[in-house]
Amino acid sequence: MNAITTFDMTPRQVALVKQTIAKDCNDDEFNLYMEVAKAKRLDPFLKQIIPMVFSKNNAERRNMTIIISRDGQRVIAQRCGDYRPASKTPTYEFDASLKGPLNPHGVVSATVYLWKQDPKSGEWYEVAGQSFWDEFAPIKDEWGKNDNGKSFKTGKQTLDDSGNWARMPRLMIAKCAEMQALRAGWPEQFTGLYDEAEMDRAKVLDLTASEVVEKEREDHRMRVIGADNSITVTWGDNWALENVPVGKFADEVMRFLKESSPETIIKWQDANREPLKRFWAMQPGDALALKKEIEAAIARKPSRPANDEHLRNHPMMAG
Repeated sequence: MNAITTFDMTPRQVALVKQTIAKDCNDDEFNLYMEVAKAKRLDPFLKQIIPMVFSKNNAERRNMTIIISRDGQRVIAQRCGDYRPASKTPTYEFDASLKGPLNPHGVVSATVYLWKQDPKSGEWYEVAGQSFWDEFAPIKDEWGKNDNGKSFKTGKQTLDDSGNWARMPRLMIAKCAEMQALRAGWPEQFTGLYDEAEMDRAKVLDLTASEVVEKEREDHRMRVIGADNSITVTWGDNWALENVPVGKFADEVMRFLKESSPETIIKWQDANREPLKRFWAMQPGDALALKKEIEAAIARKPSRPANDEHLRNHPMMAG
């Protein structure tokens, strides 16, 4: 079937798409998927365009994302007229210290270079796309059950092995980088479209597509300001935010808990919900222990009237 004539489909063919490729879509999602396929002139039967529905059983979080396979990406790109595929293999950054079960080759990032033609001069220039392992690899928390049958996080993490990330890690991170390059060089054609590899993390974390995109942007912002290995926290009302190295975060919080009243800790915890979530994601084992310490500090009776002036002398506030 020629992709350009895909939408000369018979009712039977449309029904077949709905029953197979788009079986998870409701009617509105299916209609949207077909409209995007038509606008992009991609063939559902050739798996050039795929609908992916997140949180299917949760009406509030349910979200459909349009996935463009690598074949579909290159079909769109070739039609642009100002695209040439990469003339060299992806480049990788490795860190031996990262090598382990969560990162088989110790990959830090992959960069792909595509070619785009300048419409005025006719000259070709490279468009780079870079993806970082810690932003896209589908790493998930390990869960266990206690004696009451309730689920809890064990503090361990695993790399999802249901797809290709464990078997072909360099290929998968390079696919993410190639899609980044396509969005950078040809935003009109690729903004809002995703490679399946980019969504694998969302599947294991049960995030919506919009949450994945925001997470990627936040990670990029943190990396730009040099805080990707820090937790940005405030220690009290109207005080400046401080970047605390992840390795020192638990110790600094413990110091804060010892010096603060339960009322102050409650207020601090509420003001730092996002930093605490970030610490949980980065150090789940330590975060679980720290959470218990915070709960215990809140539960204790104050030994003196709440007076937080002494916190101004907190070492993180010095200078």
